[in-house]
Parts: sequence; C-alpha cells; structure tokens
Amino acid sequence: MVGAPLIPRIGTPENPIRIAVLFSGSGTGANALFCHQVNEKCIHKTVLSITNKEDAGGIGFADQYGIPVEVETVDQSLPKQERRSDQERRIMEHIEHYDVEVIILSGYMRILSEDFVSAYYPRILNIHPSLLPAFPGADAHSDVLASQVRVSGCTVHVVDSGMDSGTILGQCKVPVFTDDSRANLARRVQVEEHRLYPKIIDLICSGHEVVLDD
Repeated sequence: MVGAPLIPRIGTPENPIRIAVLFSGSGTGANALFCHQVNEKCIHKTVLSITNKEDAGGIGFADQYGIPVEVETVDQSLPKQERRSDQERRIMEHIEHYDVEVIILSGYMRILSEDFVSAYYPRILNIHPSLLPAFPGADAHSDVLASQVRVSGCTVHVVDSGMDSGTILGQCKVPVFTDDSRANLARRVQVEEHRLYPKIIDLICSGHEVVLDD
C-alpha cells in the first residue's frame, strides 16, 4: 500500500504548521508540546488552545506562552441531543478563524462527533495511555492493572469515528510492576507521553507518509 502525508504541505521554521491543542485538565501534555515548540527549528506552532473547562490547568500554561485560549463549555440549558453539536460548532468556528491545519487532543475528555471528525480527518491526533489496540477507553491504567499484564505504554494515533481505533502513528512501552498503583503507572506513562507526542507531530509536519487503516 502507498502512504501519503496527513497534511498537504511541509512545515518550516519560517512557515510552521498551525496547530490547535484541545485539553480538559491539567494541561501537562500541552505544556510539553509548547516547550518543544520554543525550539527555533520547530516546524509547527500552536496558534490556538481550546478547553471545555473554565478551570482547566492547561489555561495557565497557554497563557505563559502567549497562546490564545478559547473556553467552550457545554451549554446545559440546551436539550441534551443538541449540546454536543452546539459546542462543536463553536469550536469549529475558532479552528477556521485561526486557520488551523492540525488538531491535537491532549487530555481532551469529550468524545468528538462523527461530523466533527469527518470535517478534519485525518488531521486530528490523539495520545492514549496504553499500547493500542489493547485497553482503549477512558480508564486504561485501571484496565491494565486489572489484567496483570507486565507491559503498558502510550500510543499516538489518528482520530477516527471509533473509540481509540484510528491508525497508529507511534508507541512507547513502559514496564508494569506487580506493586504498581494506578498513580505510579500513570506517572511512568506520562513521562513517555511527553516525549513521544512532540516527536510524532514533528514527523507528521515534515511530510512523513502514513498508510491509513481502512
């Protein structure tokens, strides 16, 4: 099979790929990316950050780097079936306004609709705290510990309409110890997440060819 770049152009330090980062919580992963992008040779730049939480810790990191932050919460006054489409419509308006080329999910704890994913596929990336396809879903660390496997890790993948089912772009392994707590395992995996994600984004923005899963 013949691969193709995920982005129609190659980034350069003078004309970097324009990225939006979506997060819901502490933003440590986003901060690792922001720090990576300080390098003058970096070929991508975060031009927008979006969160669905008014108190998300990642807002402070974005502010430190002078990155615009848009807070788009879910409007609870709307009928339940309309809430996600309304929120995503507002997010899409920001993405278009900032001329975003790649969307990076970094601890964004909302499931994206098929319509949203289709609008930007395959230019949405996510990092998941397990070695996919094993242990997809919201609490991979607990699932890993319950299974008693001895190796876990993290996976960067293209976001598709399934649950953590998109094309895998890169993985990193970490050991799982018999006396591990969820917190200990999460910390060990997070160290590798902060290393792996920027490297994969570098590859994608340099024109690396990818064979997408059907």
